[in-house]
Amino acid sequence: MDLNYSEEQQMLRESVERFVRQHYAFPDRQKRLADGRGFSRELWQQMAELGWLTISLPEEDGGIGGSVADTAIVMEGLGQALALEPYLPTVLASVLIARLGTDEQKARYLGPLAEGQLQMAVAFTEPQARYQLDDCATRLEVRDDGMVLEGGKSLVLGGQHADMTVVVARSSGDRKSPDGLSLVLVDRELPGIERRDYQTNDGLGAVDMHFSSVRLPASALLGPRGEALPEIEYMLDLAIACVASEAAGAVSALCQATLEYLRNRTQFGRPLGANQALQHRMVDMFIAQEETRSIALYGAMMMEEPDPVARKRALSLTKVEIARTARHVAQEAVQLHGAMGVTEELSVGHYFKRLTAINATFGDSDWHLHRIAQCDHQQ
Repeated sequence: MDLNYSEEQQMLRESVERFVRQHYAFPDRQKRLADGRGFSRELWQQMAELGWLTISLPEEDGGIGGSVADTAIVMEGLGQALALEPYLPTVLASVLIARLGTDEQKARYLGPLAEGQLQMAVAFTEPQARYQLDDCATRLEVRDDGMVLEGGKSLVLGGQHADMTVVVARSSGDRKSPDGLSLVLVDRELPGIERRDYQTNDGLGAVDMHFSSVRLPASALLGPRGEALPEIEYMLDLAIACVASEAAGAVSALCQATLEYLRNRTQFGRPLGANQALQHRMVDMFIAQEETRSIALYGAMMMEEPDPVARKRALSLTKVEIARTARHVAQEAVQLHGAMGVTEELSVGHYFKRLTAINATFGDSDWHLHRIAQCDHQQ
């Protein structure tokens, strides 16, 4: 497995880094959080013009036809910037539509997405389920004149901005049955939807959704009815690959900020970085940074693995390792900055919050260690 970027991927990486330097100053991010905008519509439009929103979609669906590794390069840059744009939720939803959608569904949603006119999300978590993908109490009743959606979803990432949400619902079977899960496309303005928007600790925000007899046309069904679990598992693995690269970007930013602080902060007439013990800790942080980048790229490349069991195992390993390295760097960065490392005015504390959220999103280490054991049993 070649863990080096191709020439085209290196050019993409340089383009992303240049975009981040020009548009993502930390004070601007804090202003958008404070005034309630959440993210910049202007930057979203520029992302569309650069082709980032459709980078992982096939060319026949209006995309660039890039790999998951290409999307991961964009995610790494957004991680460095602490970006607020709902890029990941939109990517996950668009990939599901590209993989499962009819020509009519692709034209309705992927076309406006490519033009920057659409944000999307995926609603697949419920309070009682923890991280279990097949634990779904939301029901989808199929009738002669369409479908009816009943139930609720929690912690829908990016859902507060989404014009359309891909919702996981149970069309048959018991609550924890692996069979009987379906995907439906739910537009924001449909009657019967109650929403509770809130800001998460990392600033990105989420929404809880309740569906009360929401009527859907038959054309809202995405993919075969009752057979969605393998696609949901693929989406989860794609999400892990993306947040792993985002974590790599955040870790890189933390290492650079901490190094600059140790060079410039003086005590007793000399820089903090002159202390050998702190130099050793800084070296450990940079080692963890390289480990983070390597495992993130490994996870992105393993998304091309045709064996779903091997893919799931690899991505769970990626998530466990990312949690370890990101936690180490984040905690060290805060410690080496001292009390100011957790203030609102300094970016370090915000990177710490985002990395903490990544560790708990899409399965924590305990859940993924259990998933690895299940995969080993299946192989």
